[in-house]
Amino acid sequence: MSQLSDLVALCQGYPVYIQTHNFPDPDAIASAFGLQRLLGEFGVESRLCYDGRIDKLSASKMLDTFHLEMSPYESLATEMKETDRIICVDTQKHSGNVTDFVGDEVACIDHHPTFVPMEYQYQDIRITGACATLIAQYYVLAGKTPDRDVATALLYGIKMDTLNLTRGVTALDIDMLGFLFPHCDPDTLADLERNNMEFTDLKAYGAAIENIELYDKIGISCVPFSCPDALIAILSDFILTLVEVEVAIIAAFRDDGIKLSVRSEDPDIHAGDLLHKALQGLGSGGGHAAMGGGFIGKDRVPELGNYPRDQLRELFLSALTNK
Repeated sequence: MSQLSDLVALCQGYPVYIQTHNFPDPDAIASAFGLQRLLGEFGVESRLCYDGRIDKLSASKMLDTFHLEMSPYESLATEMKETDRIICVDTQKHSGNVTDFVGDEVACIDHHPTFVPMEYQYQDIRITGACATLIAQYYVLAGKTPDRDVATALLYGIKMDTLNLTRGVTALDIDMLGFLFPHCDPDTLADLERNNMEFTDLKAYGAAIENIELYDKIGISCVPFSCPDALIAILSDFILTLVEVEVAIIAAFRDDGIKLSVRSEDPDIHAGDLLHKALQGLGSGGGHAAMGGGFIGKDRVPELGNYPRDQLRELFLSALTNK
């Protein structure tokens, strides 16, 4: 891994922005927050930013709980300069879920596989269950103790992205949980984990249940109305809980296009690779072996023809057949 001192030196003397993916989830928020506080201890001030929406209740609760300010790109676009430093956290350039901001993406800290290789002046891309794990390790290596808010946020980010240590977890995730736990606030952590579903979410659950189709061990469903990215991911986790399903594919039809989420418990089917292959030439997609996301922009949706749901099903089944 790269040295934190290199990142500090790269950022000193410049306006610094820590950018997450477009629909930041708890892991992205925790990672950005933890890095912001750590850089601050070395005299580097930074701002958290994103494009898209904060569309998950758990993410909104984090911002409120820790009094975090994450600036949407529309509020920064006029003031950012091409020489400003951008650190991509929990995402990579051209990954399909991150907007290209004005500024120089000099650094990337991420735990996802790379599908579009890029050159950064500072790079730390390692496969772990959560990006928050990498930030926690920075504290360990720097000999720094995270404050209670940071420790709680990072711990929550790890738990959320690994589905409470049941998905994609690595030995480093476990080690960092052990490091963070003595410094966290258990009451705040418990509060963050409670009541993370809204009444309106039930409509999407109903649609996913009503529209599910089973093909051997593959469960494919769609939500025929606008649905937040975070909820689509939760729905794919939900479909995967079926005994008959080892690979869950969810598509949500929205005004801006079609958002997809895939979950896989089959060691022979890599969720990120499946998305990348099925959407190649039509949209973007990628992710981990167990989980991934993809998107087809509204300008490309007409290419799916008069029956886009059927065509999507065929694209994924074809990709699975020819994997």
